[in-house]
Amino acid sequence: MNTEYSKIIDLVKREVVPAVGCTEPVVVALCTALAAETLGSRPEKIYVRLSANMLKNAMGVGIPDTGMTGLPIATALGAVACRSADGLALFGAVDAAAVECARRYLEGNPIDISLKEKCSDKLYVEVEAHAGEDVAVVVQRGSHFSRPRIERNGEVVAEGDGAQGEVSASEHGADEPRLSLRKVYDFAMNAPIEDIEFIAESERLNMAAAELSFNGDYGHGLGRLLHDGCKGQVMGDTLHSRIISYTSGACDVRMGGARVTVMSNSGSGNQGIAATVPVAVYGRETGATHEQMVRALMMSHLTVIYIKQSLGSLSALCGCVVAGTGASCGIVHLMGGGYEEMTCAVKNMAANITGMICDGAKPSCAMKVATGASTALLSAMLAMAHRCTTSSEGIIDDDVDKCIRNLTAIGRDAMNETDAMILNIMTNKC
Repeated sequence: MNTEYSKIIDLVKREVVPAVGCTEPVVVALCTALAAETLGSRPEKIYVRLSANMLKNAMGVGIPDTGMTGLPIATALGAVACRSADGLALFGAVDAAAVECARRYLEGNPIDISLKEKCSDKLYVEVEAHAGEDVAVVVQRGSHFSRPRIERNGEVVAEGDGAQGEVSASEHGADEPRLSLRKVYDFAMNAPIEDIEFIAESERLNMAAAELSFNGDYGHGLGRLLHDGCKGQVMGDTLHSRIISYTSGACDVRMGGARVTVMSNSGSGNQGIAATVPVAVYGRETGATHEQMVRALMMSHLTVIYIKQSLGSLSALCGCVVAGTGASCGIVHLMGGGYEEMTCAVKNMAANITGMICDGAKPSCAMKVATGASTALLSAMLAMAHRCTTSSEGIIDDDVDKCIRNLTAIGRDAMNETDAMILNIMTNKC
């Protein structure tokens, strides 16, 4: 097997994985579980220090089956009820008894959560857990999937990945395949179907989450509102309205704190949803074959991974911009388009919703993924009509890869001050 080919397969399998609950509090719970396991006993006191982006993304999101939001309950669950071996799906094993145990643990106020000062990493988690005279410290940085550094009583148990500074979502050293949009397209179109069929699991999981939303009251209920109102005069019962209702519905369920497993992308469940559901709905509604669906889903997910390589794990740029771009490429394939139409779709997306801020994971994310899904369809339609934004317009460049780098430079670098202002507003509300 071609070395680069096998590396791309490994990359997708590493970045597209099941997750239960918002991945930022999940990573905090995972680090806390590791600290408790390192101690060999329940921590008596826990100090959690986070980068600004981690704090922002974990403050307002529901924690599955707890009826509570944010980091205190997530940290408590990690301390008393979770296994680090379960990875991003560790909340899936939590039952009512575990939640009650975590609630009682919180009553003793053993958890202190604060901002890590002078931290240049976008994703940084440091958990310091005490039990008697013993102290365990777990530090994870750079990526949701990086190996954490673990210490016990000052002795290094595991070195971990990463160094000070941002590490991209897919950064795993010299072995990381360097992608381009052309490579993404060629891989998705030419890989033997049996090698990439695993990506179809993203459709099963994320569409199941969407369908669950129509039978309950989750988050702000946007998906259900649109689904129930599709027969009305405002939206109508159209492919467009169904794409929006299903995509936002899956996000409603997840952000509302339901215990539902979704397929994430680059450490984000919402990115996984927004990269999957618009493609899946379009394919189902238009009678796509199994192979067409698999290749479209791979096109979407790998495009997201490619963009995140230069953007990084977390930023001030909303993930629906990136995931919507991937979805638009997948839809282009289902519409019968090729590489040229795919490049147009990317440019159309970049010309439209670049700059949408990320102000943390929360129920209203459903509205943002609805915007991303809608824009993905519109951009694909324009691309198939050979209508493409040009280099004379804003940040667009004739070279599509340079266009993507323009987009990620804005989200990674130019919006840093925006990020700081967002966190300041979020943490200083009256």
